[in-house]
Amino acid sequence: MGMIERVFALLFGGNRNMVKDTVEVFRENAEAGSERSHHIQSEAMRAYAREFEVARQGGFDRFMDGVNRLPRPALALGTLGLFVSAMVEPLWFAERMQGIALVPEPLWWLLGVIVSFYFGARHQVKSQQFQRQIVQTMAHVPQVMANVSALRALRADSAGVADTGTDVTLSVAALVPDANPALDEWRRAA
Repeated sequence: MGMIERVFALLFGGNRNMVKDTVEVFRENAEAGSERSHHIQSEAMRAYAREFEVARQGGFDRFMDGVNRLPRPALALGTLGLFVSAMVEPLWFAERMQGIALVPEPLWWLLGVIVSFYFGARHQVKSQQFQRQIVQTMAHVPQVMANVSALRALRADSAGVADTGTDVTLSVAALVPDANPALDEWRRAA
């Protein structure tokens, strides 16, 4: 009994577990690994949350955020307003358009560049999303074509759908018309 106690004391004594310590050299402790993973994930989520924290903004920052949100609605509503003013007050509208006719061409080019850069980034993002959707849709084409072929094979007017094969009795029965009281009545009335 003393020998076994000494072996156990050697392996598990002194508040340590020699077997556990040896195994952990070759295999990760699942509990400690889970704890490390949780810590890493928590830190990553905190860092991600810090990116989206809104710092205490001053009046100027809030004002500029509002100004940055104005161009698209202003352009859309302004264009609709021009149509309305052309219908309601055609002379007023014609006078304003004569003023626009005096704007030099380089200024129109500059306006085009500004509007293109402002809306171009949004257009590019939407275009890339559209292309991704097209690729996803195209991945379904073979399955859709197979389904369409299977459905067309089930149509009554497709070739061979009523093929009786080698069954002579069925072939003869297919050639004899069935009684159709509604059609017979219609023929008599005509």
